Amino acid sequence: MDKIFLEQSKCPIKKTLDIIGGKWKLRIIFQIGSEIRRYGELRKLMPDISEKMLIQELKSLVEYGVLSKKSYHQIPPKVEYNLTEKGFKLIPIIDLMKEFGAEN
Repeated sequence: MDKIFLEQSKCPIKKTLDIIGGKWKLRIIFQIGSEIRRYGELRKLMPDISEKMLIQELKSLVEYGVLSKKSYHQIPPKVEYNLTEKGFKLIPIIDLMKEFGAEN
């Protein structure tokens, strides 16, 4: 393993945790996976997250370029999310975490 980065801002692990850290982001990425998901679908798949938190986390993931968001101007509003190329790079990490959790 590499030496500890002396300057916190250059630490790649810190940068990764800034993007995907927290209670919900990895679960959101996992639920979207290779599919296009509408906001309502995500709410049903994750009933234990508040609406405010889901909106906040989705917005953050879009800003970091992990998710893309497509809004349709219709009534009722329709919003779809899917993983970007950067987001797909996280799937093997999530799979390893899932495997580790199942074993332990």
